[in-house]
Amino acid sequence: MHSLSSICSLPEAAHTPVGSEVYRGLTSLPKTLSPWLFYDEEGSSLFEAITELPEYYLTRTERGIFADYGEEILEVAAGGRTLKMIELGAGTAAKTGLLLEAAVQRQGTVDYLAIDVSETALAAAEQRIAADIPGVNVISRIGDYTGGIEEIPSEGQRRMVLYIGSSIGNFEPDDAIQVLRQVRRRLSSGDKLLLGADRAKDRSVLIRAYDDRAGVTAAFNKNILTRINRELGADFNLRLFRHRARWNQERSRIEMHLESLIPQRVTIPALELEVRFSRGETVHTENSYKFTAEGIAAIVERSGFAMSRCWTDERGWFGVYLATAV
Repeated sequence: MHSLSSICSLPEAAHTPVGSEVYRGLTSLPKTLSPWLFYDEEGSSLFEAITELPEYYLTRTERGIFADYGEEILEVAAGGRTLKMIELGAGTAAKTGLLLEAAVQRQGTVDYLAIDVSETALAAAEQRIAADIPGVNVISRIGDYTGGIEEIPSEGQRRMVLYIGSSIGNFEPDDAIQVLRQVRRRLSSGDKLLLGADRAKDRSVLIRAYDDRAGVTAAFNKNILTRINRELGADFNLRLFRHRARWNQERSRIEMHLESLIPQRVTIPALELEVRFSRGETVHTENSYKFTAEGIAAIVERSGFAMSRCWTDERGWFGVYLATAV
C-alpha cells in the first residue's frame, strides 16, 4: 500500500475520474473530496430529499421566485426573440419546469438541453418533462458544466444558460469566474445567463439548512464514503465519522466536513493507499458561498457578462440574476 508520503507509480484505478480525485484529495493536507463525488444514484436521491426539507430554504425560495416572476424573466431574456434553454447541473429539473412551462406558453415549443453528472437525475428529468410539459424538446447530456452547450446552436435565436440552485457557490470565487468564462466562450453576444445565487444571512438559518434535524444532509455527506467503499474497495466505517456543517464568516461560506471520531487507518485497495486520520481530523467535502448582490455582480461582470436584472424573494434571501453575454 502507498502511504500518504509515497507517490510512486500509481495503480490503474488512480487514473479514473473517481480514483484520481480520491487519491488527490486524501493525500492532501488538509484532506478534501470534491462535491461532484456526492452524485451517484443514492447521492442524487438524497439530494432531492434535502431540497424538500423544511430547513433547506434554497430550493423552495428559488422555486417561489420562478413561480412569481417566470413569465417576466422569460420576456426580459427573450427580448422579442425565441429562446433556447440550456441548464448546467440540471438534476431532475424540478424547478426548471416552471420556466419551461412559461416558455411553451410564450413560444409554443422550446429546445432544452439538460447537462448533469447524474444519469439517474437526467432520466427522471426527461420522464417528468415528457409527461408534464408537451412542447419541450429535451436533449440530455451526462457531463461537466460546460460541455455540450454547442449541441444547442443559436441558429439566429437566443440561447439562455440556466445555472441555478446556487451551484455557483460550490466554487472558490476565482474558479467560479473561470466556469462562467467557459460558458461565455460558447455563447454569442446577446445570449443570456440566468444565475441563481444564495445570499448571506443569519448564521443559525444557514447551519440548519446544512445540518437538518432528520439527518438527511449527514447521510448525503457520508454517502461519499459509501461510494469510495463500493467503487474502490475502501473500508471506511461510516459510524466512525460524523457530519459537520460550519459557517466561515470571514469567507462567507458554509463548509461541510466529515470528522473522524477516533484515530484510525483506512485502506483503499484499488489505489494501493492507506490513509491515516487523527481524532477530530476532517475531510472537507463542500463549500457553499453566500453572496451579496455586489459580490455576485462582480463575478458575473468579470466573466464576460453584463448584469441585466435581478429578482428576489420578499425576505431578500435568494437572488435570480439575468446577465447578457457581451
